[in-house]
Amino acid sequence: MLKPILLVEDNPHDLELTLIALSKSQLANEVVIARDGAEALDYLHRRGQFKDRIQGSPAVVLLDLKLPKVDGLEVLKEIRTSPNLRSQPVVMLTSSREEQDLVRSYELGVNAYVVKPVDFTEFLRAIADLGIFWAVLNEPPPGSSRYVKPK
Repeated sequence: MLKPILLVEDNPHDLELTLIALSKSQLANEVVIARDGAEALDYLHRRGQFKDRIQGSPAVVLLDLKLPKVDGLEVLKEIRTSPNLRSQPVVMLTSSREEQDLVRSYELGVNAYVVKPVDFTEFLRAIADLGIFWAVLNEPPPGSSRYVKPK
């Protein structure tokens, strides 16, 4: 079973476009959606509504910066300070071009920072490239794999 992609996005329009782009890239990975930072952390820590999910981490977390409840930087900070999640690949996928957001994301250990293109075709291409890179081409850390073993 392929590892899922965790998509953390609160904007319904961006969520729909990202799902379309990922499906066009023909990835077989399931896409799990979290609509705020708290829900993303619940998924990653296997608690709340996600307490019974299959063990293992996602192939990549596509994380929006501006989120309700817990913002993307706080989610990233918790991922990087949690021993079980520390090596989790995280891509900040955001509309923010603010230098302080970019700098802070890298200070906290983001793997990549991608500004969502405004042009629809460019957006589709960028998301498809991200999905293929992190779910197929990227070599996961030692002790991890591209696959999750079912319970």
